[in-house]
Amino acid sequence: MQSFFKFSFAALLSLGLFSNLSAQKFIPTEFPDRIILTWSDDPMTSQSVTWRTSAEVENSKAQVILAPNTPIYLDSVQTVDAASEFLEVDSVKANYHSVTFRELQPATTYAYRVGNEGTWSEWFQFTTAPEKGTPFTFAYFGDAQNNLKSQWSRVIRQAFSNLPKAAFMVHAGDLINSTQSDSEWGEWNFAGGFINAMFPSISTPGNHEYDSEEDGTLVLDYHWKKQFTFPENGPSEFSETVYYLDYSDLRIISLNSQEIVQNEVSMETQKVWLEKVLSENTQKWTVITFHHPIYSSGTGRDNKEFREAFKPIFDKYKVDLVLQGHDHSYGRGRNLPSGVANQDPAAQGPVYVVSVSGPKMYNLTFDKWMDRAASNTQLFQLISIEGNRLSYGAYTATGDLYDAFDLIKSEGKPKEFIDRADKAIQEAIELTPGSENKMTPEEMAEYMRTYKKGN
Repeated sequence: MQSFFKFSFAALLSLGLFSNLSAQKFIPTEFPDRIILTWSDDPMTSQSVTWRTSAEVENSKAQVILAPNTPIYLDSVQTVDAASEFLEVDSVKANYHSVTFRELQPATTYAYRVGNEGTWSEWFQFTTAPEKGTPFTFAYFGDAQNNLKSQWSRVIRQAFSNLPKAAFMVHAGDLINSTQSDSEWGEWNFAGGFINAMFPSISTPGNHEYDSEEDGTLVLDYHWKKQFTFPENGPSEFSETVYYLDYSDLRIISLNSQEIVQNEVSMETQKVWLEKVLSENTQKWTVITFHHPIYSSGTGRDNKEFREAFKPIFDKYKVDLVLQGHDHSYGRGRNLPSGVANQDPAAQGPVYVVSVSGPKMYNLTFDKWMDRAASNTQLFQLISIEGNRLSYGAYTATGDLYDAFDLIKSEGKPKEFIDRADKAIQEAIELTPGSENKMTPEEMAEYMRTYKKGN
């Protein structure tokens, strides 16, 4: 038995599945770290920020000022006391602090710092949301999840390099792999670094942000509400996981798909809430994000009950774009009124996207519903909205364009879809390493028939 375990462990190491056997401990100090921008209120007039210190720091502050072209003179700053909460997880004791700056001016850049005398952070900057009708671009990331410091870091940093003035970032669940792992949240924050402190995050939880008690009750990772400050405009039982925000001409909505796929009562509660939010929506564009895909891009996965419950609502209210994760592969398809491989160009349903930004990879499903797919490819997405046009681009970890399309709305006409994937690099549909040990020859042949067709 002992030799078997030695062999198995060595085999796992050879596959690169455990690249960091001794997890780095990110121990808090009196100096602020894990500084993250979010929104809990109107993005035009407010900005929320959270940070962490050692447990000995019971009182912390934030300072804010209209960002000057001169040096920052302290006699002009506004100081705000932080709300502080203690958290002990994974043998790490820390205080998490949060502030929401209010009464800000739209489309205005502010400088801020957090901490206290002798322990202030550096000065960061953020820009409040503009008035309706103003063009903007945001970034979207599928599952980060694994090897966050060593391998996900290059993806979020390449996204910043491609678009250094993004309005915000969307994370579609499974930001980390192990619930209640402070070291993994440390890696996630290390990878994002100053990017997290300058560009707000809009995050939705995945299955890896949850534990399950013996009776099946789901328990959200304790870090979530300590380090993110999201709107509390969703159902109270899903506070800061189900919510919506309006930014310029966009309404972006987060659903808690882990609760949906695990609990029928939770599904019904979110359905009722979503229908109300969409029925009252006056924004030109609507994007919904959640973790478990309506149409799965990964092999052996399907969320039939979720799809049957929510897709009719998406279609009814003409949702434009659905951003998902979970399947560790890439898929993009649209207007699917009656299932896969049955697209209707006249339908006005969403474009569905599944993506992955971290290094954990699965093979693609044999049920090809996608117009564009990818396996074994780390990606990030940049999405721009300007008036009647939404432009979408998916990019590889090295910054190459992998997929692209436009949506165009004209008064009194059906929404127009323009596929621009022909401007991108070759489709990556090869099987992931080790597939020959997991698939029969017949399965491998079927996969190749499905994805080699037309290439």
